[in-house]
Amino acid sequence: MKLHMKFALWLSALYVIVLAAVGLTAFALWADLAAWERETLWPMLEARLTLLVLAALLLPFVLGVLLKKWFADYPAATRRLAEEARIAYTVNPYHHVEARGAVELAELAGEINAFAAAHAQLREGFDARVEEANRRVEREKNRLAALMSELAQSVLVCNAEGRILLYNARATELLDLAVTQRQGGSPVGLGRSVFGVLDKGAIVHALDKLRYRLTHPDGGQAGAHFVTARGRRLLRAQMAPVLDAAGGLDGFVLVLEDVTRSMELAGRRDAVLQTLTEGTRASLANIRAAVETVRQFPQMDEPRRERFIEVIQDEARRLSERLDETLLHDADTLRGQWPLEDMQAGDLVLALQRSVEGTLGLTTRLAVGREPLWLSVDSYSLVQALTYIAGRIQASFGAHEVTFELAAQGRLAVLSLRWEGEPLDAATLHDWEEQPFAPGAEGRAPTLREVLHRHGGEIWCQSDRLLGQSHVSLQLPTTEPERVPASPATAQGRPVYYDFDLFSQPGQTPELDERRLSDLSYTVFDTETTGLSPSEGDEIVSIGAVRIVNGRLLKQECYEQLVDPRRAIRKESQAVHGISTQMLQGQPTIEQVLPVFHGFAEDTVLVAHNAAFDMRFLQLKEVSAGVRFIQPVLDTLLLSALVHPGHPDEEHRLEQIAARLGIPVVGRHTALGDAIVTGEVFLKLIPLLAERGIHTLRQAREASQKTLYAKVRY
Repeated sequence: MKLHMKFALWLSALYVIVLAAVGLTAFALWADLAAWERETLWPMLEARLTLLVLAALLLPFVLGVLLKKWFADYPAATRRLAEEARIAYTVNPYHHVEARGAVELAELAGEINAFAAAHAQLREGFDARVEEANRRVEREKNRLAALMSELAQSVLVCNAEGRILLYNARATELLDLAVTQRQGGSPVGLGRSVFGVLDKGAIVHALDKLRYRLTHPDGGQAGAHFVTARGRRLLRAQMAPVLDAAGGLDGFVLVLEDVTRSMELAGRRDAVLQTLTEGTRASLANIRAAVETVRQFPQMDEPRRERFIEVIQDEARRLSERLDETLLHDADTLRGQWPLEDMQAGDLVLALQRSVEGTLGLTTRLAVGREPLWLSVDSYSLVQALTYIAGRIQASFGAHEVTFELAAQGRLAVLSLRWEGEPLDAATLHDWEEQPFAPGAEGRAPTLREVLHRHGGEIWCQSDRLLGQSHVSLQLPTTEPERVPASPATAQGRPVYYDFDLFSQPGQTPELDERRLSDLSYTVFDTETTGLSPSEGDEIVSIGAVRIVNGRLLKQECYEQLVDPRRAIRKESQAVHGISTQMLQGQPTIEQVLPVFHGFAEDTVLVAHNAAFDMRFLQLKEVSAGVRFIQPVLDTLLLSALVHPGHPDEEHRLEQIAARLGIPVVGRHTALGDAIVTGEVFLKLIPLLAERGIHTLRQAREASQKTLYAKVRY
């Protein structure tokens, strides 16, 4: 389009210049003629005036032919030569520049091809040396990858922003991608946020403990544990820090374990123990009464004594049978324990202080002894429970300040919350114990009593009327920290998916427009449809997508799904993609598929070829599917027009762009195959865009909107 406009401007300017030159020349000659010469010449000119006007009107066509020949030989050919040369030295050193235009440009094209061949030869030697160095590095990486893949534990490694940069197959299995997709959550993948996979509150709480322990040498072991929910599973996570050269927190490692069954067993165990306790109480009472009666009346007659002995025997037999039946049916249930972690009591108090100040805005003071006390606790639930108690004290008694006191009493630790004001009575404290204080896994709301029972703790309240102070005290058993010896490393294994360059990946921010294209994460997708008219009822029959993270196309993290369109497929469309109506029977509908695809593309920029076509199909189904695609979109068709404006329209098709950039085309006209090719094309376009000064997402979007293709609507 720009080339046509430039040609028209050149032609108009040349026409005006020629007419002006002829007119000025004619005016000068006319002015130099004598009067009799003018009188003689004018009748001859007047008789041929029509011929002169026709010649002036035909002049643009003659000039246009000459100018088009000149454009073909020089400006247009030079521009195309520059574009193809840029491809050769930027992304495809084996690209052959076509010799078009004048003889001089053809000679220049030959020299460029010779230079490109020499450059390719040098690059091959350089690449060979780089490849050898990469192989050495790869061997070191694969040793770690092999260790991770053979571990029985599920492992996630994240950077400081919470972006996943390593995971093994066990982690994918444990976190259950299918369950995640049905619930609309984020699947596991490189560059994704771990906060979309696991509970953010539990992770942030554990990170706070890690940071504190890293800055306090006496803070205990530099690790943390927590229990969180994932779908219908309860997971125990062990968190270890990854440190940078300065000793700061550069990331963290999560080792995950499924404790759902053990938690279920613990719940059933509590129910069994409660039933057993209540069921044996009556028998024990009868036995005790019979024994006391026999002892009080030693002189009773023999028949009466025998009856009491029979009562004792019957009740003892019933009790024994009940115990045997319980052990027979619930032996496994009677074993189990809520997972607790060893931590210093002082760390627990500091975590509680930060929670109370940050959540309630209360002023807090600490009175903690210097002697280290170790507790075995679930710090997350315990801090939540005590924060709840502090909130009730603030609401009920108007307290503005609380003091946390920690003291040792033999093998116990007593943690007290003290305030000035009205006292708390035992009945109110009992009511608080029974009330749920926070939503738990799968919507279950724990109570203070459950948390205390889990820890084997006791709680009570007291007041000092002389000092005008009241306090709630919590008693917890102390423990000794467990020392776990380091496990020997495994020597062999299979690779896992990792990208350690993500340690330096910037965090996801709302200012995406100012981020460099090379720093963003992308979901490249494509659709196959029943036809080419989305507004007239055509539907999606297949979606394929692949992710780009840290400049790498992650073919192992792809998405592909057939879709039941609930209508017939046009013959011309079936001839292109090969998907028949029979192949789609029993497949999910678009309302089921779009939420899954939406979760896969979460927190990324969408990329497609001729994206307006695919996005129109998605947007028409947003309401019925209950999702919205609000992330930025880039179109490789528009980007190709930006970097290669001298190429005609037919050379901006996906196959032609791929061939020009040296990309083999495999699986064309399948949704996933086209998405992979589009992703490889997009990666090649990024350095070409940089050559034209387009570095950020905003620059790419704004430049794309100025192209002719951006005006196409579906």
